[in-house]
Amino acid sequence: MRREPTDRIAHWEHMSNPDAVQLITGIDPWEKPYSAHKALVERYPLDMLRLPADDKPIPRLSDDVTFLDEDGGKTARWGQGKSWHWDWGSKFKTIEDVITYQPLEHPDHRWMEPVGLDLSVSVEDLTVQLQAGLDGARQVVGDISLSVGAFYNTIFMWPLLTFGWELFLELGAAYPDECKRLLRDFACLSRKVFQAWAGTDVEAVTCHDDICYQRGPTFSPKWLREFIYPYYEEFWGCLKDAGKIVVFICDGNIDDVADDILACGADGWCSEPYTNWRELARKHPDAVIAGDGDNRVLMANDKDAIYAMVRGMADFGRALPGYFFSVGNHIPWNVPAEAVKHYFEAAEEYGNRV
Repeated sequence: MRREPTDRIAHWEHMSNPDAVQLITGIDPWEKPYSAHKALVERYPLDMLRLPADDKPIPRLSDDVTFLDEDGGKTARWGQGKSWHWDWGSKFKTIEDVITYQPLEHPDHRWMEPVGLDLSVSVEDLTVQLQAGLDGARQVVGDISLSVGAFYNTIFMWPLLTFGWELFLELGAAYPDECKRLLRDFACLSRKVFQAWAGTDVEAVTCHDDICYQRGPTFSPKWLREFIYPYYEEFWGCLKDAGKIVVFICDGNIDDVADDILACGADGWCSEPYTNWRELARKHPDAVIAGDGDNRVLMANDKDAIYAMVRGMADFGRALPGYFFSVGNHIPWNVPAEAVKHYFEAAEEYGNRV
């Protein structure tokens, strides 16, 4: 994270694959979730992997891929649990509903699962809350994995998750003044979070906004520079002034936004393999880079192909101080367990920097 010399290429994974955990460790992650994942991190040099909080057994899911929640909303299988619903914006029927909305009248977002915070509290109280959560995470992982701060709704996700895609796109394209007003109000909520993280002793903070999809930005770079990036500069400047490392997390292909993200103050990016990581590394060799690995290679479960992918990742990242082994499009539950094992073993074999 600090781009200081290391003996090995660092490893950061987003993984929700209980079959692989059990294959590798021999421990049932449904019966002993913490023990199983802890054994995984002890077995391989995984520097960043979220661990369950305890060994409370997790009810085993059926083989279904999709589910209906208590309110009739659709969710999908996600590791050992279920995804959030994606019925975002269902309460907003027209653009008039959107442009008259007052975000600051609704500061409690404990119901919004990606946020999970009551933002009506003071910055001081929120700092205490975040520090307590950080301390708890550190107690769980000890010194075997880095605990970082995170915020899902940096700024772009607020209107997306509040209004849904269609109405947000209409708002951004056709109602610039109203869009700026809404973003200004949503920023008051995010500002508290970043000020609070700045007040903790966290070393790094991941800031998430899905401003891209597989083909590139969802709005034009020009629009992002006018509506979104000024808030990135402010929020990340607050973190940087407090000595924190900032990593931007985004789905899709970030080629057309990556330079601007660094210009706004981020130390680097965590994204997907659609991105041209070689070109970004050429321009920014000292940036944090995570997301070069591709789960489509793992899905084929071809050991030779997996080893070839990791060998290429290592040859690329070995000279880059901020490079992480990382499957950027996630290691979900349906990736073959044997393929995950091959991937981790290859990273262990090829991960030495010299």
